[in-house]
Amino acid sequence: MISIILQIVFWVSVAVMFHSYVLYPLLLWFLMRIAKKAVFEEYTPNDELPFISILIAAHNEETVIAKKIESINSTSYPLNKIEIIIGSDCSTDSTNSIIKSFETNQSNLKLVEFYERQGKIGVVNKLIDIARGEIIISTDANVFFEEDTIFELVKRMKDSSIGLVDSRMVNTGLNQSGISIQESTYITHEVLVKYREGVLWGTMIGPFGGCFAIRKELFVKPPENFLVDDFYINMKVLEQGKKCLNNLEARVYEDVSNELSEEFRRKVRIAQGNFQNLKTFRKMLWPPTKPLAFAFMSHKVIRWIGPLFIILAIISVLFLQSILFYRIVVLAIGVIILIPFVDFLLKKLKVNLVLLRFVTHFFSMNIALLVGLIKYLKGVNSNVWQPTQRNQ
Repeated sequence: MISIILQIVFWVSVAVMFHSYVLYPLLLWFLMRIAKKAVFEEYTPNDELPFISILIAAHNEETVIAKKIESINSTSYPLNKIEIIIGSDCSTDSTNSIIKSFETNQSNLKLVEFYERQGKIGVVNKLIDIARGEIIISTDANVFFEEDTIFELVKRMKDSSIGLVDSRMVNTGLNQSGISIQESTYITHEVLVKYREGVLWGTMIGPFGGCFAIRKELFVKPPENFLVDDFYINMKVLEQGKKCLNNLEARVYEDVSNELSEEFRRKVRIAQGNFQNLKTFRKMLWPPTKPLAFAFMSHKVIRWIGPLFIILAIISVLFLQSILFYRIVVLAIGVIILIPFVDFLLKKLKVNLVLLRFVTHFFSMNIALLVGLIKYLKGVNSNVWQPTQRNQ
């Protein structure tokens, strides 16, 4: 009897993880192939376009802030329909002076200085109160635009059923010596999953926090101790009955981190925020037959609690070694667990094997989720952050 229970625990754990990482993306791909193409009402460049506010929370961004402003100014969107509001979160470098040099000659740019750390959410929550645009674009200082990025983010907003439009992040600065190739591959996969969720059901689960557009009237301020504000904002839009989409043509560029330790630190923080959001939006998991609940569970919740399923699978299979098949499984798991250590040793010898590093990346991501869960259970008091180290 105990053996049967252990086998059920093992196979359920494996099946749930397989569903989230493999079956669910394949299902979305298949449904996209057979579904009728979604048609949305869109603005054209000849239309009277809405006035927009671009909000940026910046902390010590002297290396990127000038390039960021220039990438906005080079837009094809009418500049008289744009205001740029930058909140400098107690910056101690030359960020403020660089912004002021633009502000002097640019009437649509405003610097708001904060002299005590607010955190990104604290800054954006205050900037939203002074923003005049009917459409808000929230974006990070290190995320750069193409000429048509702003128009592509805004054009779908002509359709009144759409409340939030996400961008397509393209990573730069990839390097085999670290984790950037693996992280970029994962992000590219995530973008496609979100795009398909949006097209099929209007239920894109979680935008790319570095750049997305939202109707100001739908913006709900996240609690200031929340660590993943973009997810909260997205879910509040869905809660109000509006659609969330990704537009693959709204491309932005970000230099992804190459350091495993930096990505691990970032993912621990994100994991804490994920569990804050899970507690807040847990009612949206019911009834499970609704597309929103199905997408939320399949795409996010299972992955967030994935480390627990992995632990259950390992523990259960360890007690099943009297059966030959499970003894082989234990050996396979042992080999897989050794891969990150082999990868670490090879890296010390300056040998970087991309496939091995994918395994390292997967383990790191799930350990970060577990650490984030533990930190969440201890309590989150502040959302103040230090920007992730980049490769510029």
